[in-house]
Amino acid sequence: MEIEEQRPATARPQDSEPPGSRFSPFVKRALIGAVAGGVVLGALLFLLPSAGRDPAPPAPGPVARAQTAVGSGMPAALPDLAALIGDREAHLRAHPGDDRSWAVLGAAYVEQARRTATPAYYPKAEEALRTSLRTRPKGNAEAFDGLAALANARGDFREGKKWGEAAVKLSPKRWTTYPLLIDAYNGLGDYKATRKALDKLLELRSGPTVLARAARVYWDRGWREDAAAAVAVAATRAATPAEQAAFLQQAGELAWERGDREQSLAYYERALRTDPDEYGAHAGQGRALAALGRTSEALRAYQTALAKRPEPRYALELGELYEKLGLQGAARVQYDLLRERVRQEAAGGVDDELVLGLFEADHGDTATAVALLREEWKQHPAIAVADALGWALHRAGEHEEALKFATRAMDKEHGGGVRSALYAYHRGQIERTLERYGPARRHLAEALRINPYFSPLLAPRAEAALEELGEPPAQDGPGVPAEESSAEPPRAAPATGSPASPAPARSPRTAP
Repeated sequence: MEIEEQRPATARPQDSEPPGSRFSPFVKRALIGAVAGGVVLGALLFLLPSAGRDPAPPAPGPVARAQTAVGSGMPAALPDLAALIGDREAHLRAHPGDDRSWAVLGAAYVEQARRTATPAYYPKAEEALRTSLRTRPKGNAEAFDGLAALANARGDFREGKKWGEAAVKLSPKRWTTYPLLIDAYNGLGDYKATRKALDKLLELRSGPTVLARAARVYWDRGWREDAAAAVAVAATRAATPAEQAAFLQQAGELAWERGDREQSLAYYERALRTDPDEYGAHAGQGRALAALGRTSEALRAYQTALAKRPEPRYALELGELYEKLGLQGAARVQYDLLRERVRQEAAGGVDDELVLGLFEADHGDTATAVALLREEWKQHPAIAVADALGWALHRAGEHEEALKFATRAMDKEHGGGVRSALYAYHRGQIERTLERYGPARRHLAEALRINPYFSPLLAPRAEAALEELGEPPAQDGPGVPAEESSAEPPRAAPATGSPASPAPARSPRTAP
């Protein structure tokens, strides 16, 4: 299992990666804690006398496994979740005043909705969790955690922050709340609070779930080696197949984002062998297989993902793959499915404005895209929204304002340390339209260095744009670096990304 990224000998370390050592102090602390915990436990088990010991207790059943998972924010197997839901529903019919069971049932509904993309579970989860609160209004940290998880799953990060902070105020050492706060702060673009919440989580807890959550924060900060190491250790230490499969899928996503097609595909395939119900790995397979030129297999993988977990972004990605293949009718079917899924999820309280806005920017109405994403920016000013709004403004012809948002998405001062091929491509095309050819060339080349396969539609357009721009001029004046110059004429009039040209397509990434 790969745990670090191999750089070419001539490559310089990224500024956003921790200087002076391969891993940051945060990751060292997390990894040492994870390994040390295993060593101590092993030593204690070795030293305990075996004579006269009681036999080991029986392995927990599906209800107990699922209850442990949802109570600690870990992935739960779908059959176990179904068993837990059935068990708690039956119990509550006989004991409707059991506030803890209502909280457990609500958390299980949230996990079921998340794993299967079935938004009808969200209203049921909300009713169960609010019933728990009505039954025990004071000191009900379990219900607060459940409501925070529900809000984050719906994309309502302000609500997630409210309930998470209420849970921390009630029980500051309850470690399960901090991953929920990390998600909420990240969705609100408050990256300083995200790091503080992670620091607190690492003080309170170690283990695979914490390492996997930390890996996402490290990736967003640009610490790619740290992220890969943390999630690799998490996968090796996972307690259940469902947990291990989720971490393998996460490792696949990190490998994909850095352009390693083969490694990402290997992770996705391992995830599915470990837990066939890890449906997101099918979509990951589709991306990797398409990049490897195995188109028929890629289409089947995407179709399986949509059949099992019909998320709007999967429909967008499959539609764009069909478009790349010249199958416009099949692409329109997927785009119609995307709109329908967004409507269905909105009925369950889910915020899909980001993916819908990106879809409208590239395949629909640009004015609608701008309106949707401006509102999303007001509610959730995160990096992904800044990038999407910048791109929508560019597609609508508002290039100067577009560049402000595209720059913010890559601005380390505002949390934009993540190395994203898509963000670099968007910024490069906006700069190209504004005739800032030096920065445009730099960012388009950066997109292809990060991940040469980041989109079946956009990666070829990045290559074509670079070819049109050609090599940078020698120098435009004393003391002016050639790459900073924006006075050079292009070799051909830029077409891609201009409002009059065919709309370039876009495959959103999740984070994060």
